Amino acid sequence: MEVEIGGKEFKRLVLGGAANLHLNVKEVNELNVFPIPDGDTGENMYLTLKGGVDALQDADVSAVGEAAQGLAQGMLLNARGNSGVILSQLFYGLGEGLSGIEQVNLSQLISALEKGVKCAYGAVAEPVEGTMLTVAREAIERAKVQCNNETSAAEFFDVYLYEMKSSLERTPDLLPILKEAGVIDSGGAGLVYIFEGFCKVLAGEEIGAELSAADSTKKTLDFSKFNEDSEMIFGYCTELLLQLQRSKTDLDSFSVQALIEFLSTVGDSIVAFRTGHIVKIHVHTLTPWKVLAHCQEFGEFLTVKIENMTLQHNETVQAEKKSTLSDMMKNVKRARRKFAVVTVASGEGLISTFKELGADYVVSGGQTNNPSAEAFIAAFDEVNADCIFVLPNNSNIILAAKQAASMYADSDVRVIESKSIGEGYAALSMLDLSSDNADEIEELLNENMQGVVTAMLTRAVRSTSVDGIEISKDDYIGFTSKKMRVSMPSKMGAVYALVDAVADGNEFVIAAYGKDATDEERAAFSAYMADKHSRIEFYEIDGGQEVYDFLLIVQ
Repeated sequence: MEVEIGGKEFKRLVLGGAANLHLNVKEVNELNVFPIPDGDTGENMYLTLKGGVDALQDADVSAVGEAAQGLAQGMLLNARGNSGVILSQLFYGLGEGLSGIEQVNLSQLISALEKGVKCAYGAVAEPVEGTMLTVAREAIERAKVQCNNETSAAEFFDVYLYEMKSSLERTPDLLPILKEAGVIDSGGAGLVYIFEGFCKVLAGEEIGAELSAADSTKKTLDFSKFNEDSEMIFGYCTELLLQLQRSKTDLDSFSVQALIEFLSTVGDSIVAFRTGHIVKIHVHTLTPWKVLAHCQEFGEFLTVKIENMTLQHNETVQAEKKSTLSDMMKNVKRARRKFAVVTVASGEGLISTFKELGADYVVSGGQTNNPSAEAFIAAFDEVNADCIFVLPNNSNIILAAKQAASMYADSDVRVIESKSIGEGYAALSMLDLSSDNADEIEELLNENMQGVVTAMLTRAVRSTSVDGIEISKDDYIGFTSKKMRVSMPSKMGAVYALVDAVADGNEFVIAAYGKDATDEERAAFSAYMADKHSRIEFYEIDGGQEVYDFLLIVQ
């Protein structure tokens, strides 16, 4: 029996894939090359896929193309971390390949999976083999030659999964750093678990982590908060996915900016961006029918959500409690400006520091908590500027920031590829907007980052060897830009050795102390700097960051 998968079957497969990944998130997280309490890859992939699943939960779609594109839209918005962005692009390409298809046959499915691989490779400036990219590419290349038109869906995905696992086993041979650490690629492992879930569903197996039909964290609304005597003040939060139609508009000349200009006449808090021939829209308005009527001039709706914001408001603020000045300020949209800076940081002290340096918006996130593309889009909307400079401050956040920038049509968004807190700090500390020229400011931000080193100290979660340094579980390890520097049982001994390794030849050191740092540890490190590195200017920040006990910015 040949492959024939419709929308409902596709939805069932995806739910199984997400459930199976959810069961194995911890294992995927622990495959990271650096033995740090990272918590990234598995969690990022799951949250990205879950965002797509949530978009599908209430959708009653019979066409596989419609289901795949709805999934992809949710994943693009919720993509976080490099692994999540690559995963979202795999499924975006799959959705594009299945566009307009009611039930997919084998040749169409293979073509769509190949398109997914092409999109995923295209999302990475310098693709590296031995990663999830390789696993996805080799699996479809090898599986397609083993199947024919009589191959069933279960048979195809069994072959596809087998080739994925085989490719995953080969990743250490392609990427020496994996072999040295004694692990396989974590992103590739996450991909295997997703498609293993597909196979389990097709085999009729029960997956022990079925996802709920709705977000279990969603609060039940109290409808008594809006009755026959209530006055509509806050309006309606209106969100929709609009499928542009050739019969209604010229797809090439359709202008998202013109749509935004219309939405600004009927509401605020506007986010509108286009991916392919689908437009995502978010607006707060008192007249949602005007939004729907205008949008329907250009296409038809894939999803529509309209929520009474009075009910939402009363869930977070006591009805009898008057708004504070801070509360009211949150509802005031900033005046449009020419330039703004959005950056990323974790820990109250570091967040405050970046704001003091001139950041207009600090997205909360970092190691173990990579923000989604949607979080960046919300930040872009908040700063309301013609040109927005973005400092991700983590190599695992750059792709999500770039994806958000590509989806946002209301501003010129420029991602400055800061890969560490130190680079973001250096870029902001010398921020100069006086030229009034976006190109010059971008060039200056990039120049400001040169020469800065960020050194981090944390605890090893497993024993391994990295960069020739033997690491025992629970040792304190210090590293810079993914280069291991030191491993010791003593926290203070390790941080002293780390600063010794990076301080020579530099002019200043800034120490950001983690949230669990004690007063004694702070005092001891300050005394060590005064004794051993007295010629270097030394500054301290109560960073409050998690994961890293000490974060040193050296320049």
